[in-house]
Amino acid sequence: MSSEPPTDVVFDFCGVLIDWQCRACLEGHFPQPLVERICADDDPYGFYRYEDHMDAGQPFSRVIVEYRQEFGDEMADVFRYYIGHYGDSLPSLIPGAQRLLEDLRRAGIGTWGLTNWSYETIHTAFDRFPRLADLLGGTIVSGQEGMHKPDPDIYRLAMSRFGLVADRSVFFDDTEKNVQGAMAVGMRSFRFTGVALARVELESLGVRL
Repeated sequence: MSSEPPTDVVFDFCGVLIDWQCRACLEGHFPQPLVERICADDDPYGFYRYEDHMDAGQPFSRVIVEYRQEFGDEMADVFRYYIGHYGDSLPSLIPGAQRLLEDLRRAGIGTWGLTNWSYETIHTAFDRFPRLADLLGGTIVSGQEGMHKPDPDIYRLAMSRFGLVADRSVFFDDTEKNVQGAMAVGMRSFRFTGVALARVELESLGVRL
């Protein structure tokens, strides 16, 4: 591992740059007890599982057929509403995220995105937060590539496409298995819990913002 300060920082999207809230899309449109069950960690209606299929590159037209077969017409209509109004599940950027990107860019450090996201809904992130397109040099989207974190190939793809050196790059993700995936290919990686700690972690590597 290099002792030199990093030259590039790669960010996950949801939970790191963007506040993703499934309930923000559903509340007020469906009964609250149903919303609570859908958004529970154990997700008995499979929203997260089927969304993960989309993140891996499956088209919604295929996913909704499989979803309907498993959960029936009524829940399929709810899932269709959710995907069709996906932008409503993105209420804001993570506090301080935009400022962190701006400070990194001013310091001459490259900033990039690497997200597990459907190719059919990724546009909502940039529609809602167009400044991201200006502040990120590029973004790898799992659904567009047909691979997703923590598959080591997607990290290697990011490094190849963006011209990154693994041990001079830092990766932030809010999911531990994705952090471990980046570490496995030699990137310096941290589990993201907030911008303040991310700044401390970057400083520990020699980044001066």
